Amino acid sequence: MSALLIALLSFGAGAMGALVFANRGRGATICGAGGVLIGCVCGIIPALRVVLGEPSQSIRMAWDVPYGSLFLELDPLSGFFLIPVFALCALAAIYGADYLEAYRGRKTLAAPWFFFNLLVASMVVVILARNGVLFLMAWEVMALSSFFLVTFEDEKESTRQAGWVYLVASHIGTAFLLVLFILLGRASGSLDFDRFSASSGAGLLFVLALIGFGTKAGFIPLHVWLPEAHPAAPSHVSAVMSAVMIKTGIYGLIRVMMLLGAPQAWWGWVLCGIGLSSGVIGVLLALAQHDLKRLLAYHSVENIGIIALGLGVGTLGLCAGLPAVAVMGFAGALLHVLNHALFKGLLFLAAGNVVHSTHTREIDDLGGLLRRMPRTGAIFLIGAAAISGLPPLNGFISEFLIYLASFKGAVTLDGANSVPMLATIAGLALIGGLAAACFTKAFGIVFLGEPRSEHAEQAHEVGLAMVLPGAVLAGACILIGLLGASVVSSMAPLISEVTGLSATIVRAGLSTAAHSIALVSITGGALAGIATLLAIGRAIALSNRSVSTNVTWGCGYSEPSRRMQYTASSFAQPLTDTFDLMLQTRHHVIAPQGFFPKEASLATETPDPCQEYIYGPLFRAIGRDLLLLRPLQQGQVQLYILYIAVTLLLLLLWQLA
Repeated sequence: MSALLIALLSFGAGAMGALVFANRGRGATICGAGGVLIGCVCGIIPALRVVLGEPSQSIRMAWDVPYGSLFLELDPLSGFFLIPVFALCALAAIYGADYLEAYRGRKTLAAPWFFFNLLVASMVVVILARNGVLFLMAWEVMALSSFFLVTFEDEKESTRQAGWVYLVASHIGTAFLLVLFILLGRASGSLDFDRFSASSGAGLLFVLALIGFGTKAGFIPLHVWLPEAHPAAPSHVSAVMSAVMIKTGIYGLIRVMMLLGAPQAWWGWVLCGIGLSSGVIGVLLALAQHDLKRLLAYHSVENIGIIALGLGVGTLGLCAGLPAVAVMGFAGALLHVLNHALFKGLLFLAAGNVVHSTHTREIDDLGGLLRRMPRTGAIFLIGAAAISGLPPLNGFISEFLIYLASFKGAVTLDGANSVPMLATIAGLALIGGLAAACFTKAFGIVFLGEPRSEHAEQAHEVGLAMVLPGAVLAGACILIGLLGASVVSSMAPLISEVTGLSATIVRAGLSTAAHSIALVSITGGALAGIATLLAIGRAIALSNRSVSTNVTWGCGYSEPSRRMQYTASSFAQPLTDTFDLMLQTRHHVIAPQGFFPKEASLATETPDPCQEYIYGPLFRAIGRDLLLLRPLQQGQVQLYILYIAVTLLLLLLWQLA
């Protein structure tokens, strides 16, 4: 634990140093990024050791805060979630040091580095905390620090709106968590996790955890803050929020499920239902987007759904007495936590390169960037293939584990018990196909074809500090895909702790899965190797020849223009029309007229159905009702003091009654 405490001190020193050196050139950047880098290097080593089987470590000290002690513990589950936190935040710090330089002169860089260090430190404490008060304090710091990072460009109305939506959603989730911890600690009078009691009302506690942590994770319909906040934040912050911060919601849910004891079968049904709806609706809404970062944000909702599917299948396996199903389900969910952190961090950083170079997030204003930004294009392509679940990359390995668990459960169980397993199989197949279509659209329209605007015409490759972090993440995606069997086998201590099954049973289940994964990895690796050799051979064969390029044949047009290309709307239209009952996409069409039309266009707009039909009307109604209280706001301090005094008097009378 000493290394983790040093890491926390480093984050604190980096935050304070950024403020102290705010007006001294690059001092704020050096202190802020340096604090994160040193802390992450110190912290990731003990986290890896515990995940690989070393004993858990803890610190417990008395403090003046009521309801327990200052209690921190590093166990395999905490260590596993800390690994992507430390890895992503270190790479994001390197990226951010260059990315934020574009704002120098217009904004102080001390504030974003102060809050970035605070965000990283709070995530670490959330994952290590074993006391409810400490957990909620760190949870609140995490929400506030990320709020100030989201609103970095607060001169924009859309950014301010996104920040407030995020802050309100975070505090609604926190309210449910507060009730959850009070109920868990009511019997013992302590909020230390090892003294929690869930002997009765476990179902209610599970629902509270599902809502409280699901709001942070982005489960549908609690996701509405996510596509607003992630695009608004600076790109390295978007990467951290999407790749690791929302996973604290998954961590909290798993931790509480472990505290509640033996799971109930309906928990698995609920998790599978949430996972299926989040995965399918998330990827459909992503497919309909025109903003590159907003598209990626909806894919976070989709992948959180995949994680929930794995948790649901694993929970049903435990309830049905099928250890192999439980082991592979939980292993797939947890491995997807890591995999999503890698490829989603990569994609947000690559998207940040595009925004940094072109100054736009609109997909329809881009095009032809592969020639201008070849390194960014290659990195984005690897991330797109990984998030689509294509072998031999890491996204395939975790999804394949969930497939194996679902097939095993569907074959073994009968009747209604097999329904969630079959639904998971069908849902994963649909999600995978739609994700591949969405990233074909994203990569094709952004990087291929001809530039659609001056923004794309003037694009150029970014510096090494903004390319290297994405390249490291791309390498990790490839490495986990090729070494999938070894990675899965190394998860035995973690899965044993989460499921409560013996190490022997867990190793047997993982061994069966690892054998199948090894065959797929070898085959995929061999095909990738052959493709690489063919590409090298082609390059050698053409090295001594004259090679020319020309535009794609334009169906007889002698002078094809940039308008003769697919747009984001036209590419996605067949699929969005198929699911129009769910998406309610609005079309704006100018149809061609006559034999030689001068103008024709298609534009689409797809509002979030939860925002459009649930939260929008609800909050507008609340706003209208709150206007009735406006006469109470007279601007007189003495009147407000009277309100406080009357409230305290009423509470005192209620307590004495």
